[in-house]
Amino acid sequence: MSRKRRSYESGHNAKYLVIVDDSAECDRAVYYAARRAARTNGGMIMLRVIDTEDRAQQWLGVADIMRAEAHEAANAALDRASGRANGVAGITPERAIREGGPSEEILKLIDEDEDIAVLVLAAGTETEGPGPLVSGIGKSAGEFPIPVAIVPGHLTDEELDALS
Repeated sequence: MSRKRRSYESGHNAKYLVIVDDSAECDRAVYYAARRAARTNGGMIMLRVIDTEDRAQQWLGVADIMRAEAHEAANAALDRASGRANGVAGITPERAIREGGPSEEILKLIDEDEDIAVLVLAAGTETEGPGPLVSGIGKSAGEFPIPVAIVPGHLTDEELDALS
């Protein structure tokens, strides 16, 4: 059971949560969320999840190096996404890096931050489907604690401007 959302109560601010990954469509989610946050006087939080599935099988020293490299890559990805959000909407998003499975870490962050009001994802444009994150979240969306906005990955900046 997720905590009560307080996004619109006095002293709180609604936040758009965007998952930053290496997909091409991630920029569409960042763009849309940044524009919506600016338009609604809200905030934005970006999450990068580092998958730790294979690390248990590594030797300790190798695992530590892999972890440090993963955090470095995560920070670089968040820097790029934050710069994009600031450039298109003049906002500076909060940032979070988590280790674990994406779905679990997304739900944990939502549960911890009662101001997160909407999860924004972007659907891939490939023929294989909307992407693993959208597919995974879509299967459990009916039980999700907040609305999930899925931005079509083919929309241009101008089209997203008209929607946000």
